[in-house]
Amino acid sequence: MEVLVEGLLVGAVYAMVALGFSLVWGVMNVINLAHGSFVMIGAFVTFWLFRLYGVDPFVTLPVSFVVGGVLGYVIQKFIINRIVRAPPFMTLILTYGISIILVNAALILWTADYRAVTPSYADTTFTIGPLLIPYMKMSVLTIVIVLTVIFSYILNHTRLGRSIRATRMDLEAARLMGVNVANIYALTFAIGAGLAALAGSLISMLYPITPVMGDHYIGIAFVACALGGLGGVRGALIGGVLIGIIEAFSVWIFGVEFQQAVAYIALVLVLILLPRGILGQEYY
Repeated sequence: MEVLVEGLLVGAVYAMVALGFSLVWGVMNVINLAHGSFVMIGAFVTFWLFRLYGVDPFVTLPVSFVVGGVLGYVIQKFIINRIVRAPPFMTLILTYGISIILVNAALILWTADYRAVTPSYADTTFTIGPLLIPYMKMSVLTIVIVLTVIFSYILNHTRLGRSIRATRMDLEAARLMGVNVANIYALTFAIGAGLAALAGSLISMLYPITPVMGDHYIGIAFVACALGGLGGVRGALIGGVLIGIIEAFSVWIFGVEFQQAVAYIALVLVLILLPRGILGQEYY
């Protein structure tokens, strides 16, 4: 039972990382290899606000979202938008280059040292029956659930959300209905980057951070989207949680050295049996 709970807690963070990645990939057909760099930026926003000004890590979440969203909007509007309809390989190369720039800038500014966000309550735990659960992880899980509900509401019940979904489903029809596709692309990328940065803030409360941490989480996001499906909340949530559970049980059974390998093996098996992902959604 403890292994399952640990998998759910970790999987919730993975789901938040995958959510923005899935949105950008599903709506824009852009595999954003800079997504992990936005996770890193959010983590360091929380770290520096906590270290320099003593701001509680949970209070930094809106700041991380805004910083990631603004940076993402600018990058998409003035760089990625120029080749957004180019072949996927071109956007892969461009976003990979952006990632290299962001990571190296972080290395120059902050060095490659590992850092940690350690508020006074970092080691606080509570019990539910026989389970001993860290306060930080449960708080992160609660925040992920709340944010997922809010984001789902935005996608399904607001004008912006309907415009995003219309653009994903039929680009030309969305244009004919008056949707400013270029602006929707920029806003979609901004939301994806903001969610990535927010996920980075949550990660900084649980694990050590470094400027090169994004490589791991871009892999997690890719696997989660492939497992769950693209463009929606449910796919990212299912994929992220599933990876967390698989990793937790693989560590328990095989040891930590097989943690990532087992998750990728599961990806291969799912794609062989269900090529469109668990939810059966089309790839874009």
